[in-house]
Amino acid sequence: MPHRSILEHMFQCVLDQLPLGLRPDDEEFLGAAARSGTDLPPITLDRIRSFAATPQGPGALLIRGLPTGELPATPATPTSPTAKDRSSEFVLSAIAQQLGEVVGYAPEHGGAVIQNLVPVAAQATRQTSTSSGVDLAFHTETAFHPYRPSHLVLLCLRGDPSASTTVCSVEDLVTGLTDDTRHVLCQPRFRCGVDESFGGRPDQLGRPGSILWGDPDDLRLWFDEQLMVGTDDQAAEALDELTTLIAARRREIVLEAGDCLIIDNERAVHGRSAFSARYDGTDRWLQRAFVVASLEPSMTERHGRIITTRW
Repeated sequence: MPHRSILEHMFQCVLDQLPLGLRPDDEEFLGAAARSGTDLPPITLDRIRSFAATPQGPGALLIRGLPTGELPATPATPTSPTAKDRSSEFVLSAIAQQLGEVVGYAPEHGGAVIQNLVPVAAQATRQTSTSSGVDLAFHTETAFHPYRPSHLVLLCLRGDPSASTTVCSVEDLVTGLTDDTRHVLCQPRFRCGVDESFGGRPDQLGRPGSILWGDPDDLRLWFDEQLMVGTDDQAAEALDELTTLIAARRREIVLEAGDCLIIDNERAVHGRSAFSARYDGTDRWLQRAFVVASLEPSMTERHGRIITTRW
């Protein structure tokens, strides 16, 4: 990656030409960011596109040294007003749109396409992206959703050395599974609940599906440690075995300012370690974008780029 100031200058020149009132969710902003993404350094652009086109491997791609602009204090909640500029949103949009189409989900931060992930005191012990006092369990992002993202893109604005993003790919897992367990996991014997933030209920389970699916030589992974259950005793045992294996083979990444982590949501699950939040404006601050391969499948349940599916 070239010196950060070169990238910062390149992106800032484009931002300076955009109307001041333009929001990161506006199509003009997203379009400008997508075009700027094609001007990323060739080696970086090739890594992103190769990761999307030939996804076999660790299931995650880390890019370092990206500009994030001048930062104010970490906001108290994801939707709290801040005085920050639009630099980080532009950078995140530029990268995410090399993978597909960015979308928001109506229940997630009001459907924002670019979301702030910050610790919130009232949610410290919940299984949400705004918790801090508990490990965030491994999961496929919005595993219960019919239009779940193909990729998750995280940009770190302010890091915390005690907070690890945890990732485990299907490639990390398949060699550790017995043939019998793998056979069970490839059958539609598992159901997933709907997260309460999306209006779900504890007894609301989706249709049965397979945890491992796809071509035997290119398996995909569908998993949620908190919300998924087996439909019979053998399936429940296989799910427990997989959960234990994920914990044993996880990879840990401590994100620093300027780091961008891309996660393939069909080939890796992710989580986060617990950390001590201070709630004093210096806490960890990430921004997140969801990417889908195409907007067309969600056409009847989408307003603009906001997916509006209800339960």
